[in-house]
Amino acid sequence: MNIMKKITSLDDIFNDDELGLLSVKPKGSSAITADERLVTSFQEINNFIKENNKEPEMGKGVQEHRLATRLKSIREDKSKSKALLDFDEFKLLGIEKKEITSVSDVLEDDDLGILDNEEKSLFQLKNVPAHKDRASADYIARRKPCKDFEKYEKLFQKCQADLAAGKRKLVKFNEQQIREGIFFVMNGILLFIDKVFETTKDKNGKVDGRIRCIFENGTESGMLFRSLGKGLYDNGYAVTELINTDEKKLLENFGVITNEDNKTGFIYILKSLSKDSRIQSLQNLFKIGFSTTPIEERIKNAPQDPTYLMAPVAIVTTFECYNLNPQKLEQLLHNFFGSACLNLDIFDEDGQRHTPREWFIAPLSVIEKVTELIINGGIVNYKYDHEQEKILLK
Repeated sequence: MNIMKKITSLDDIFNDDELGLLSVKPKGSSAITADERLVTSFQEINNFIKENNKEPEMGKGVQEHRLATRLKSIREDKSKSKALLDFDEFKLLGIEKKEITSVSDVLEDDDLGILDNEEKSLFQLKNVPAHKDRASADYIARRKPCKDFEKYEKLFQKCQADLAAGKRKLVKFNEQQIREGIFFVMNGILLFIDKVFETTKDKNGKVDGRIRCIFENGTESGMLFRSLGKGLYDNGYAVTELINTDEKKLLENFGVITNEDNKTGFIYILKSLSKDSRIQSLQNLFKIGFSTTPIEERIKNAPQDPTYLMAPVAIVTTFECYNLNPQKLEQLLHNFFGSACLNLDIFDEDGQRHTPREWFIAPLSVIEKVTELIINGGIVNYKYDHEQEKILLK
């Protein structure tokens, strides 16, 4: 006589399966998976090392050569190496197994770069019409705390003080003004262009690229060139620059060329071709000068001119200039480079001694950058460190 058991839970049902009806075993498969094949092939390498106390080498017999080739192939395939981490008994793959204990660990372990592509983000909208406030969204969403803000804090304080004293002014924005070292005001917040990364132009000649902007509230943003430009056009101003508190501005309305502007000439950079051992021994010696005539005409008689070290010179590059005061240029260069100026006596054909000016000992990249900063007015925010051969923020 069967006595019915009282069923009160699912466990009672599973435990009362006397006929084993619920014990269903999955059907076995004789097919080996790709992952299993990979592990098996790697285990052969481990077994070889256990038996021979060395890695398999190429050219040491058919079997050993085959294992060495297999090991090389696995090492060159990052996905295979990661899949075999748990079986890497002899640290053959050169990858340390990372312990994942937090979300940060997950993000830092993104070897395939799935999470770090800002332009192809998981959160990027596709097939959605651009919103009229795209620039504003870019301006807000991409801002983050600026970790090295102490480098810029005094610059903002000085700029605010200059604005209050009338030494700087807010002027109408023009896209040509977007350059490194320039201040702007957007939506009532002062910002500083620290870095303009490589820019591109579309088929209509419009410039775009990524910019590092530092804001006076201690944040920064990697904004798009076009987004910054739109934000400034909508609600922004450019901040004019001064050369020094005791000097007049080098340029008026920097970066904006109108019919009223006066093309004054060219700033040029030259390299000496002198055979004088004193000059040849000086690395990174360049001359920055100004000419109202084509530079090729100006340097025609360089071997007879102490200004050019009584030797031929080669043109490195030239820059077209507007509203430039040559005397202020020379003063600026010597104030900026200081001890980097060449101090050398040169004698002309009559035996007269000369001390040429405007020759500086600095890397070409520094010379070119300084020239650009002079032209756009941003030079006032920087200084030159002769020992490090670097341009630094003041």
